[in-house]
Amino acid sequence: MSEPVKKVAQQAESRLDRIAKSAQEQFNKITEGRFTDRIKEGRFADQLDHGVDQGRADARRNQGRADARRDQQRERRGGSAA
Repeated sequence: MSEPVKKVAQQAESRLDRIAKSAQEQFNKITEGRFTDRIKEGRFADQLDHGVDQGRADARRNQGRADARRDQQRERRGGSAA
């Protein structure tokens, strides 16, 4: 390539780099502080974990009650609880 063509190509590449950097900065500014980012940072980890743990405990408790009722019904009918 001739010198003027190289110079124009370098200038164009430099402009494109600046545009890409500017676009990335604007994108980061727009998406900063989104709800999903807060979750990823762990800001709501305690509440979410507690809810999941509480739901699991409730399910286990309910399953235990259902098993106990089933065993009682078997015993009344003269069947084995085991």
